[in-house]
Amino acid sequence: MAWRCAGLSWPQGARMPVLRWEGGPVSPLTGGKELGFRAEGQRQCVGARGNPCPTVAVVAGRGTQARCAECARLDRAHSVAADTIADDPRTYRVYLAWFGPAMVKAGITAEERGPARLLEQGAVAFSWLGRGPLMAARRTEELLRSALGVPDRIPYADKRAVRTALPGAAERAAELAELHRRATGLAGWAESLERLEFEAVDHGEMFGLDGLPPATGVVRELVDGGVVAGRLLAAAGPDLHLRTAGDGLVVLDTRLMTGWALVGADSAAGVTVPVAELRAGPDSVQDGLF
Repeated sequence: MAWRCAGLSWPQGARMPVLRWEGGPVSPLTGGKELGFRAEGQRQCVGARGNPCPTVAVVAGRGTQARCAECARLDRAHSVAADTIADDPRTYRVYLAWFGPAMVKAGITAEERGPARLLEQGAVAFSWLGRGPLMAARRTEELLRSALGVPDRIPYADKRAVRTALPGAAERAAELAELHRRATGLAGWAESLERLEFEAVDHGEMFGLDGLPPATGVVRELVDGGVVAGRLLAAAGPDLHLRTAGDGLVVLDTRLMTGWALVGADSAAGVTVPVAELRAGPDSVQDGLF
C-alpha cells in the first residue's frame, strides 16, 4: 500500500516530530526508530492552502516545496512571511533563534503557535523578544536586522554543517542573552510592541544532538524506485539524521518527501537515491508507513 507524504510537523507540546500522511494519519518519529521507504511513480504538486492542485502537476524532485508555479503563487499570496497580509488581527511574537556560533536570526511568529516555528526551522535555542500586533512585530524585526546585523533566514545547508559540533547549552544561552540585551536596548521599537524578559529555550536534547556523529551525506532528491532506510538518530527542523546500512550517516530533508507516493522498505536496505557530500562548515555566517 502506498502512502502520500504530507510533510513533517512538530505538534504543540510534543517532544518529537511526526510525519503526516495524506488523509490525516501520522507517524511519530522517536529516537532510535527504524525507518524504510521506497518512492513510486512521479512527484505530484501538493496544492495550496489546503486545496489540491487542479492539474495534479508533476514537480521536480529537488524542490523543497513540492508545488507547481501556480500553486506556489497562490500559497504565497496568503503568506505573512511574504508581507501579503497586513490586517492579521492575531498577536505576534518577535524572537531570536540560535543555530550555531554566530548564526542567529530574527523572526516573527503568531503567538498562538508557541515555539512550533522555531522547531520547524531547527533552532537549537531561542528567546522571545517582544509581543504585539503584526505590523509592530514586523517593524521591530526589520530594526533588529539592520541594527544587529542578523538575517531573516539562514540556509539549511549552513545549519546542517555545524549541527554536530555545537558548544554546550550554557554557551548557547550566553550568546543569545547578549543579543537579547542589545536588542531590547535599541531605540526605535514600535510603541505597541511589549518587550519580553530574556529566557533561553534549548532544543538540543529534544532534537537528539548531544553526541551526534558527523553526517557523511545529504539526500539530494527522491527518485522512482529509490530507497531511503536507516535508524533515526536525530531530528532537527525538517531534517532526519539516519544511520544507514554500511554505518554511514545520511541527512534526509523531509520536505523532499512531500508529494511522493511511498511504500515500506526494509530498514536495512540503505540509501539508493542521489546523495551529496555534506560539507564541513557553513558557506556564510550572518548573512502510517513506519
